[in-house]
Amino acid sequence: MGCVKEDPVLAKDPAQVYFSDMSGQVPRLKHERIVDALTKDIRGGQLPRGAQLPGEHALAASFEVSRNTVRQALTELSSRGLIATQSGKGSFVTFDGRTLDDRLGWTKALAKHGIDTVTTVIRLELVVEPDLAERLAVDSPEFVAVDRVRTIVDGAPISYERSRIPAIGALRELPARGLTGSLYAPLHAAGLRVEQGEEWVELVRLTEEEAALLSREPGERFLCTRRCSRTASGEFVEHVESLLDPDRFRLHILFGGDQF
Repeated sequence: MGCVKEDPVLAKDPAQVYFSDMSGQVPRLKHERIVDALTKDIRGGQLPRGAQLPGEHALAASFEVSRNTVRQALTELSSRGLIATQSGKGSFVTFDGRTLDDRLGWTKALAKHGIDTVTTVIRLELVVEPDLAERLAVDSPEFVAVDRVRTIVDGAPISYERSRIPAIGALRELPARGLTGSLYAPLHAAGLRVEQGEEWVELVRLTEEEAALLSREPGERFLCTRRCSRTASGEFVEHVESLLDPDRFRLHILFGGDQF
């Protein structure tokens, strides 16, 4: 899951310091040189997942820059999902190079890469949500709510997902029957297959309830995705809001058309 970085543009701040290789190309900010070098080592495997980066003083001396420039580089690496910085402990590599295809369902996608998880259904019931129905432009305000927490075996929770699917046909009986395995199975049995949709992504702060479910602190930042999936004809299939551990997930989204 990669991020594409456009060619840098000269900053308007005259105090900004640039690194130039005298090649005649557009000058680059000093911190970008550090980002490029560490990104190469991380993606190349020289710095594997879990490895601790040298401290700010060591990096500053190695690249002959200020600690402020190093901090800029670490912030950029963190925003790319390559490292995570823990206050008082240092910066650690979080990138492991594995791409998760969530069209398989998170459980299968993670298992495909040898990551075993346990999924706990914490809510499975019929709900009436007229505001959501209006946003999705569907006739009925009734949905089946499927809320789940996903936890790494012998580890910590890594996601909290709140799904809403149509309360029609056999799906309406899902709360009584229970859910075992992927939610895609009953959706497919009802003739609902995802062919298109849209997704929004943002960073949010965990509420007290969310933090308790995820064994985190209230206010901690998590990656939040909101996806609305539909069939090829535009029929509503699923609306799901997922809270994902930003130290374990980055997104590279291919959505719609023949991607499904």
